[in-house]
Amino acid sequence: MNLAYRDVRHNLFRFLLTCVGLSLLMAVVLSMIGIYNGLVVDALTIARAPAIDLWVVESGTRGPFAEASRIPGDTREAVARLHGVVASGSITYQTVEAEHAGGKLRLYVVGYEPGRPGAPVRLVAGRPITQSHYEMIADSRTGLTLGDRIRLGRHTFAVVGLVKNHVNSGGDPAAYITLLDAQKLQFELAPPASRVQLARGAEIQSKDTVNAVIARLNPNAAPMRVAETVRNWKHLAATTQAEQELILTSSVVDRARRQIGLFMFILLVVSAVIIALIIYTMTMEKVKQIATLKLIGAPDRTIVGLIVQQALALGGIGWTFGLVILLTIKDYFPRRVVLEPENALVFGGIIFMVCLVSSSLGVRAALKVDPAAALGG
Repeated sequence: MNLAYRDVRHNLFRFLLTCVGLSLLMAVVLSMIGIYNGLVVDALTIARAPAIDLWVVESGTRGPFAEASRIPGDTREAVARLHGVVASGSITYQTVEAEHAGGKLRLYVVGYEPGRPGAPVRLVAGRPITQSHYEMIADSRTGLTLGDRIRLGRHTFAVVGLVKNHVNSGGDPAAYITLLDAQKLQFELAPPASRVQLARGAEIQSKDTVNAVIARLNPNAAPMRVAETVRNWKHLAATTQAEQELILTSSVVDRARRQIGLFMFILLVVSAVIIALIIYTMTMEKVKQIATLKLIGAPDRTIVGLIVQQALALGGIGWTFGLVILLTIKDYFPRRVVLEPENALVFGGIIFMVCLVSSSLGVRAALKVDPAAALGG
């Protein structure tokens, strides 16, 4: 006879209600794990999108994501001549707000040179940019579809391609346009402002300015050696792809990542405390039944098994339904939720250990029950 099963069946509604509460708590913890992973993945997405090996930026800066960087666009020609460089291209990054569907749409606009590194490697719909002007590849989170037209600055762009999960570290969806269009959008002054500058005799800044030059290297080339060659030019700085990713995770999103990590740890502690209290309460409600078992000679291992099995059942059911809830709703989160199978399994192992430790409170209380309590009123 399985006493844990019998007891659960006897109080089925209350047990299921407790499982529902734990499932919601588990879903919150799992969602925090997913948001933590998603924050890191989102921060790296734009940097990984062009599939390159080297970043060349303004001297004294660490790249276009951590700091402002402006260098001449023709720097790509000097980089292209370096030993080991297969292809190079100029690229710009900027945040733009546009009107769409009666509201504001915030975009992270990436400008690149068609035919050179910088374009998104994989499209989920549509085609790459083929015209020199006014075509766009947008992330699906923008809500834009193929054929849509959206105004950026003083020009209207047509959406010809779609990508998925291309967002910056702040969660803004990406939009890819040609470098010429991006430079106009970022560096060209409005006509009234341009006339004022000319009237003042101010020098008009060159439009051939970019935020970085990126390069794809020969598989046999050493990225660190090529980067060191660029650094020797003094007026430029260079980082490898691995270094750029480290800058993003250790600097750009570090504070947000640590805050979410701390909140996730607090939730784990809260989950452990709640499970322990539930098991202890369930045990104390069965004091008379446990005393009766002792009175008729039931061994301690039977009583311990009753409590431990119920604790593991609560944890297992809560973890399973919490995972199902998260997988069902994760696509509705405003930020990407990335939950890897190993994350869910590790969390399941933690819950298993928490249930075992938490059940010790109930076991301790049960073993102290006096069999004479079964004869009381």
